[in-house]
Parts: sequence; C-alpha cells; structure tokens
Amino acid sequence: MKQAINNSILILVASLLVACANVGSLDFPGVYKISIPQGNIITQEMVDQLRPGMTKRQVIFVMGTPLVRDPFHQDRWDYIYNFQPGGGVRGQERVSVFFVNDALVNFTGDFIPSSQTDSQVSAN
Repeated sequence: MKQAINNSILILVASLLVACANVGSLDFPGVYKISIPQGNIITQEMVDQLRPGMTKRQVIFVMGTPLVRDPFHQDRWDYIYNFQPGGGVRGQERVSVFFVNDALVNFTGDFIPSSQTDSQVSAN
C-alpha cells in the first residue's frame, strides 16, 4: 500500500513538471506581447540623401551613429535594424557604408537609392 502511494505521488509530481514545462509555449488569448526594436532605424529617405564624397561627419548627420564600427576596418560602418512585432516574425534591415580617405565611396544593403532622387539631382 505504501509503495502504491509513493508511486502515485511520483507520477503526480512528474506530470506537474511536464505540464509546467509547456506553459511558455502556449499562446494565451489577450496576453500583450511587446514589439522589440533594436539598432538604427533606416529609412529610404535617409539612404536617398547619401552621396559619394560625403564626409564621415555628414554621414553621421544623415544616418546617425553606426551600430557597428569595426576597429580593424574603420572605413566600413554598418547600420543594422531589427524589429520583432509582438509575437511576430523578426525582420532585419542593414546598410553598410564604405569610406576612402574620410569620403563616402559606396554603400550596400537592403536599400537602394530611388530613381526619383537621381533625376532631381541631375536637374539641379
């Protein structure tokens, strides 16, 4: 009889532990999940303002302080923005800018300059 009680208690405790382990994976209705933004906000308007020959200070004025400045490659700056809406899929945007002798020469990433801006610059 005592052995049966001990086995019952052991099964009950094991069941409770397994049940508690799965609580975090459930989506309870009405529970608010916060959105998580991280890094530098990057917009198309910011990228459209980048021009070859801009100094590092001018790029900081347009884009803000870069998230990543590699001490071994000081002529490359990386702007990274992660956003995860509450309970949603995380998205990431990035732009890397490259300098030669303190002048912007190139940038790559998820944004490209809009063609409307190129026509406005050539008209001026």
